[in-house]
Amino acid sequence: MNSIERILKALANRRRLKIVSLLKIKRRASVGELADSLKVTLPTTSKHLAILAAADVVEYDRQGLLVYYRLADKLPPSVSALLRFI
Repeated sequence: MNSIERILKALANRRRLKIVSLLKIKRRASVGELADSLKVTLPTTSKHLAILAAADVVEYDRQGLLVYYRLADKLPPSVSALLRFI
């Protein structure tokens, strides 16, 4: 499976699209902030973020006990173009 196909499969979910949309606006957010915005549990949010991270759509930093997510810096141009519409 090529990277664009993997990314599109990761984005083929309304909650993951919402996460990407929130990260576009906020630039960076913790798992807890994203879970609150989505109105779902932390484990559910973490699973969605793991799928997005495995597809290289998001990256994360740890600061103490918190993990902050952001959109990946190096997305393929076609995917970056797609994300403009989300």
